[in-house]
Amino acid sequence: MQMEIVPCRSCPLRTLKTFAPNSDAELTFIQGLKKQEINLGAGAQILPEGGRTGELFTLLFGMAFRYRTLRDGRRQILNFLFPGDLIGLQEQIAVNSPHGVEALTDVKLCAFAGDNLWELYRKHPQLGYDITWLAAHEEHIVDDNMLSVGRRTAIERIAMLLIHMFKRAEQSGLSKDGSAPFPINQQHIADALGLSLVHTNKTLRKLERMGLHKVENSRLRLVKPAVLQRMADYFAMPLRARPLI
Repeated sequence: MQMEIVPCRSCPLRTLKTFAPNSDAELTFIQGLKKQEINLGAGAQILPEGGRTGELFTLLFGMAFRYRTLRDGRRQILNFLFPGDLIGLQEQIAVNSPHGVEALTDVKLCAFAGDNLWELYRKHPQLGYDITWLAAHEEHIVDDNMLSVGRRTAIERIAMLLIHMFKRAEQSGLSKDGSAPFPINQQHIADALGLSLVHTNKTLRKLERMGLHKVENSRLRLVKPAVLQRMADYFAMPLRARPLI
């Protein structure tokens, strides 16, 4: 459903210290690339797996996840997406999207024409570097997920996921009163961490009995974040303010 376009200069994400500022010329160029804003409900397909939209999207509001599935329906969630994340860049290097992206909550997306990507690199190399940075940052997140699936124990994996989801939400301006939105269910956790649903359930119950976190009304609170960080062998790598396209 097409909605009224919010000027890029008035983007609410640009008020957050998490995101780096853009010059007037860059904002004008980004506004020129922007086709529309799209509202989708939870569960909607933003990018169809194996399909093609020809567009790039910036997630303006809400949360989503990127995934791939096997022929028998088994699904691997590759990463969770938060406001400010760029969607569809991988589609630019393949005939069809190698993965799907599904809305985890109701979302609003800024849509850009993918065939104008070269113009961005040619006319505004700083924006081109910003896209490269965003791609590298997503690779860093996927690397962390691979480390969890490959080497962390079940309880370490879930501890890491809780920390990651909380910190990403906090950086995206979604946290409030010490809690962050947590719309994922046990199936999402199992699909993200390579665990069975039964093992996921048992491990979550164990963590809850330890009193390290609390989930109420689809919001996550880290009760003992330092303990969770030690459990997950988590190290916060300092990053510069994130680009926003």
